[in-house]
Amino acid sequence: MLKKVLIANRGEIALRVLRACREMGIATVAVHSEADKDSLHVKLADESVCIGPAPSPQSYLHIPSIIAAAEVTGADAIHPGYGFLAENANFAEQVENSGFVFIGPRADTIRLMGDKVSAKKAMIEAGVPCVPGSDGALPGDPSEILKTADKVGFPVIIKASGGGGGRGMRVVEKKEDLLKAVEMTRAEAEAAFGNPMVYMERFLQRPRHVEIQVLADEHGNAIYLGERDCSMQRRHQKIIEEAPAPFITPAQRKKIGEACVAACKRIGYRGAGTFEFLYEDGEFFFIEMNTRVQVEHPVTELITGVDIVQEQLRVAAGLPLQYTQKDIVIEGHAFECRINAEDPYTFIPSPGVIESCHLPGGFGIRVDSHIYQGYRIPPNYDSLIGKICVHGKDRAQAMAKMRVAMAELTVDGIKTNAPLHRELFNDTGFAQGGVSIHYLEHWLEERKARMRSEK
Repeated sequence: MLKKVLIANRGEIALRVLRACREMGIATVAVHSEADKDSLHVKLADESVCIGPAPSPQSYLHIPSIIAAAEVTGADAIHPGYGFLAENANFAEQVENSGFVFIGPRADTIRLMGDKVSAKKAMIEAGVPCVPGSDGALPGDPSEILKTADKVGFPVIIKASGGGGGRGMRVVEKKEDLLKAVEMTRAEAEAAFGNPMVYMERFLQRPRHVEIQVLADEHGNAIYLGERDCSMQRRHQKIIEEAPAPFITPAQRKKIGEACVAACKRIGYRGAGTFEFLYEDGEFFFIEMNTRVQVEHPVTELITGVDIVQEQLRVAAGLPLQYTQKDIVIEGHAFECRINAEDPYTFIPSPGVIESCHLPGGFGIRVDSHIYQGYRIPPNYDSLIGKICVHGKDRAQAMAKMRVAMAELTVDGIKTNAPLHRELFNDTGFAQGGVSIHYLEHWLEERKARMRSEK
């Protein structure tokens, strides 16, 4: 087993990894920027190293500083968490070349799945269903691009091969707008990702975002842990997640889960990963794979009883998975609300000092958060400050538990999006389940119009 793990991240995920390590008897090293010297994971770690000033490129994204910290502390492995360098193949490669264990997939796997064109090609070869679209990157010949669009059918979406997080996408409704949209997306992709390659897919009208959690080891074993529904999102950023996804049958779950497992074995996947799909009219369409632990992994842990982070640590140590597929039983229903330091309706970030706070508790309620009274939320990073998770015997009970949890949550001194969550968990449309990825955007627009009319 690993003896000492350096956690190359911050905030709630750094604390989550630290707790998993401590439970397994693994020593921890926290790296932090100057802005994060008072963060909770820094206080609780066995050792801590400041790796630079607040800006991420000079600290959390600065590979030499992270590897140097591992060297001086005698760590034998590095956990990247999510975000920052978690899906950076060069980082994974440098970690391994420096003699440390990278807690995640191999660099070549990250490269394969990080490029959406090569990822889609690999999934088609593995038998995973994909959205109808171009056969790889779009060519330079305008007539070929138009032919592809006619075959796919309008509306289409142009995507940057190296994009992610909702960036590098453009929907095209009409044929006459296509070529200009392709050129604009290429230019944006080159500027943002250093890769001008783009591809085309059919634009689904009212899809849901459903993803499959997988675990795989170096011994040829792979399993799926059911699915999550992440359709409540704004500008491609998830706000609420739940598991299992409403109205997905056991037969559908088994079919798509087994396809994902087969793909893991085909590409030689190692560690935790997530296959993301658009789901519409009973069909799954692969969009991308995240080669890391997800923000929303707790809802899967709550319905399966599997500690995903500890399995990452075991696999990285060369051990086989503790579970086979028949061991995985889905019980009950879980929700996660992402709590962000931001205005609940304008979404403007709200950094500052937390004057007081009360985090909810009780049976079936889990809170993953690094905040405490007196903690200063820096303005330099993502606004996520915690996750409120609940588990109930069914979806209705889980929703009731979340209403209780959100009613208890108080954070004074800054703004949070808790009021938005409270409204959403009293929304009849969301309560029915199975909303599309466009639901929240429309809901916000309707709310804004209603507020104007009431003034």
